[in-house]
Amino acid sequence: MTSTPRPRLSFIGCGYLGATYAICFAELGYEVIGFDIDKNKIEDFSSGTVPFHEPGLPDLLKKNLDSGRLRFTTDSGEIADFADVHFICVGTPQRPGEAGADLSYIESSVSDLARKLTRKCLIVGKSTVPVGTATWVQEIVDANAPAGLDVEVGWSPEFLQESNAMHDVLRPNRIVAATQSEWARNLLRAAHKGVMDLAALEDREVPVVETDLATAELVKVAANAFLSTKISFINSMSDLCETTGGNITDLARAIGYDARIGNKFLRAGIGFGGGCLPKDLRALAARAEELGAGDSFRFLHEVDLINTRRRIRAVRSIAELVDRPAGPAGPNLEGIKITCLGATFKADTDDIRDSPALDIARKLHAARADVTVYDPKGLDNAEKAAPELNYVKSLADALKDADAVCILTPWEEFRNLNPEAVASEVSKQRVFDGMNILDGATWVAYGWTYRGVGHDLSVTE
Repeated sequence: MTSTPRPRLSFIGCGYLGATYAICFAELGYEVIGFDIDKNKIEDFSSGTVPFHEPGLPDLLKKNLDSGRLRFTTDSGEIADFADVHFICVGTPQRPGEAGADLSYIESSVSDLARKLTRKCLIVGKSTVPVGTATWVQEIVDANAPAGLDVEVGWSPEFLQESNAMHDVLRPNRIVAATQSEWARNLLRAAHKGVMDLAALEDREVPVVETDLATAELVKVAANAFLSTKISFINSMSDLCETTGGNITDLARAIGYDARIGNKFLRAGIGFGGGCLPKDLRALAARAEELGAGDSFRFLHEVDLINTRRRIRAVRSIAELVDRPAGPAGPNLEGIKITCLGATFKADTDDIRDSPALDIARKLHAARADVTVYDPKGLDNAEKAAPELNYVKSLADALKDADAVCILTPWEEFRNLNPEAVASEVSKQRVFDGMNILDGATWVAYGWTYRGVGHDLSVTE
């Protein structure tokens, strides 16, 4: 892409985003420092421990620590002296009691870095932010950096999918980059040269969109809002299928063959969660309102409501499954032993942020059910967030004497459940397939009362 020498890189904020990028860019051959103010987190990474679950990342961390290309620090002065390009990877959570994004972590990290800079460098945002943030960040840099350094701000959003994050960094499906000068453009290109070299070696192409700051800021929230809308749409159609006797799985497959629609994100279920889609959806609508374009984004509020209602609908479906249909005050599930399989918002992660699975388990508990939760990786995080629930460390313990089994996260372990074998473990053969991952007809054939989402396979015992 450019003849500019490879720059040295820092990644500020060693959460899921920053740590994954730091480790993978060291793998691509860059000299990298990961920075965070959390001393315990930095000690974990420095000792070769990844404090969250992401397949393959621990091995890559150890490899690149050993190579000497990667290290971690809590000293912002160290990264200020070291790096030519600083990537901002701190969190932008939803503000308490509001829909908009909290930018305080960006403000504090950028102002701290800027004060310690001694030479010209490029600061590039990767965090998902409201449009207009990059200009504000440039103002923070100008106000705090020593005079005459001419430090520039750019933006290059991330598109990581948890459980597939290493692949998304090393082999991205696109790179979006925004800079304010030819110098910064060449430097950011050099910062991505390792990605492009790997693509060339593997005979792949990586589309690069070089654009303005505002567009780069909008790309990630636009993508997440679109995906959220697609998920809520298919879930709305699943409600109509249940009312009319249609089959949402067949419907989704049929419309998915249309290339204009595609088959991704068309699986009906209990809705989306995690640390990105819900808060980005709300932040986009809130920012549009601030900028006077709120009318064009009112539909996103309904997308959000459809998603949150999935959890209430799931509880009602489970109550009907166990013959305790909800009254005006909701269901009373006292004396019913319910096993919830899954606590994380998706499989192959330990992330329970805004998890539909954990929220449903809590709602069942609030309805006075005796709730037991099992998840292959998310138990520790779930127990911290919802200590009122009962947690077990094995699938066998979870299934024991259950009056109903609820599939709430699509882990492979749950996809492969044997209905005949499981029948001997439970008290009642009743299953709620909240992710539509089981072959319902097979479970019914083995004597189970099966209830999926958006198709009529429910039978009585």
